[in-house]
Amino acid sequence: MTIAAAVLGIESSISGKSWQWLGGNMELGGNPADLAQDIVSQLLLARGVGQQDLLRHMDPSLRDFLPDPSTFQDMDRAAERIAEAVIAREPMTIYGDYDVDGATSAALLVRLLRMLGHDAQHYIPDRLLEGYGPSGKALLEIGEAGSSLIVTVDCGAMAHEALGAAHDAGIDVIVVDHHKCAPELPRSFALVNPNRLDENDLAASHGHLAAVGVAFLLAVAIVRTLRGRGYFGNRKEPDLFALLDLVALGTVADVAAIRGLNRAFVAQGLKVMAHRRNTGMAALIDASRLNRSPKCSDLGFALGPRINAGGRVGEATLGVRLLTTEDPDEARGIAEQLSRLNEERRAIEAAVQEAAEAQLAGQHNRAVQVLHGHGWHPGVIGIVAGRIKEKTGKPAIVIAADEENGQGKGSGRSISGVDLGAAIISAREAGLLVAGGGHAMAAGLTIDSDRIDEFADWLENRLAGPVSKAVASQKLMLDLAIAPRGLTPDLVETLERAGPFGVGWPGPRIAVGPVRLVKADIVGSDHLRVIASGDDGASFKAIAFRAAASEMGQTLLHGARGRKLWLAGRAKIDDWGSRPAAELHLEDAAWAD
Repeated sequence: MTIAAAVLGIESSISGKSWQWLGGNMELGGNPADLAQDIVSQLLLARGVGQQDLLRHMDPSLRDFLPDPSTFQDMDRAAERIAEAVIAREPMTIYGDYDVDGATSAALLVRLLRMLGHDAQHYIPDRLLEGYGPSGKALLEIGEAGSSLIVTVDCGAMAHEALGAAHDAGIDVIVVDHHKCAPELPRSFALVNPNRLDENDLAASHGHLAAVGVAFLLAVAIVRTLRGRGYFGNRKEPDLFALLDLVALGTVADVAAIRGLNRAFVAQGLKVMAHRRNTGMAALIDASRLNRSPKCSDLGFALGPRINAGGRVGEATLGVRLLTTEDPDEARGIAEQLSRLNEERRAIEAAVQEAAEAQLAGQHNRAVQVLHGHGWHPGVIGIVAGRIKEKTGKPAIVIAADEENGQGKGSGRSISGVDLGAAIISAREAGLLVAGGGHAMAAGLTIDSDRIDEFADWLENRLAGPVSKAVASQKLMLDLAIAPRGLTPDLVETLERAGPFGVGWPGPRIAVGPVRLVKADIVGSDHLRVIASGDDGASFKAIAFRAAASEMGQTLLHGARGRKLWLAGRAKIDDWGSRPAAELHLEDAAWAD
């Protein structure tokens, strides 16, 4: 992606960011409705699409983006083994992770196998009692219960000891994963993972897939294998497209990069979701109080958190049970239970957040916020770390300490330009951590509680420079600048045509102005709401979530009356009133006078 000159000459906004163009300059003075096609093309070009490839990305389809599953190492071997189990009705268990990606991956394979006439079982470990990934104990117990074939999804790539125990017991384990692999792979029957170090270039280019995307490719390979064996001579082939709602949900909720094949998965999955043919998914949509077809953002902010709540603070199997049931009453009951658990999760999260922010008050000069407390629920520390990162603009690690075993479980979130995962791995190698790992933007760790302060100081020394450099170079990337009258529902609809948006395919960010504030107040929990009016006579509402206490929030609340501003953020539809209106989800502001 090319970065153009500063937008509107703004080198330092109220929050200290330089405004720059993500792609070409699209500075429009009025209503851009007549330029809709050009706007969409420019948005795609700014996100790295070549001029010759625009048409394919306008409406991303599986036909245009789906690779041959055989491209991936062990894919055919896995498909052959599962096909044999289907034909022989061999007992099989799908072993998933406790998050949304794990639940949707497991549900996808369970639903596929049912379509093929095989009633596979599923197993989801308990986050607190069993932890992440397959354990040897669990695999052996599943084998003893009768399953001679186990398929792990969203886990297993690094489970050397557990898979070794299953192998020695004569249990075939197929791993379907997307997490980073070591050079030495665990002893499994097959390991399908685009992030294997021995993958070819085409397969490795799909390393951004969530596990549910890899599971879908395996489903394609299984059906193709069975077709070649004449399995569908007297039975209907399964409708694989009907499973794309699961792929979309898992992909977005796992914060996988929405580019390439993932864009096709999400775009087509949302269409499937709108038909409400999955009983559990329909109940989940209803429980989320959506009175329209879900959008991409709903998957991450409404549907996904409810599935996650089961794994975080409730029963880990609820998500898979919901997404595989055909009973409307059962689906409604589970969806309502997950909604209650999600509310419980929010309350727990709010308590941990409050305690963490109380500690934060004494760490203003820290480059990395390391916060810890006894009794903090380990199921919400990752969410709280993300909130602290958003609030401070710096990396944050939140640690839940356990008084009984003297250890703490930690989760961290980072900012662009600071590789937190590499730092955590180095801290582990230095003997500061019991365990730890991750990637640039997120990491997890286990630490002896009496070494937390030492770890925080070590991390400060290692990352102070990179954090300072990253904070100083922070930029707000924009796609479009418009006059207030140009902020219309038609514009929002036009911008959405370049979606779906997410990590790796950012939603359009626009600048609107110049404006004066008519009103600024606080609504809800620390949300800033403003009414802005332009010289063209048009006015609009803008809201900045959890930003009332920020420097931008305080400036707009108390120091902006009478002065002209540019406001920047995401254009959205406010459909609470009698007629839909466009509003701005505010992220930054800058003086225009």
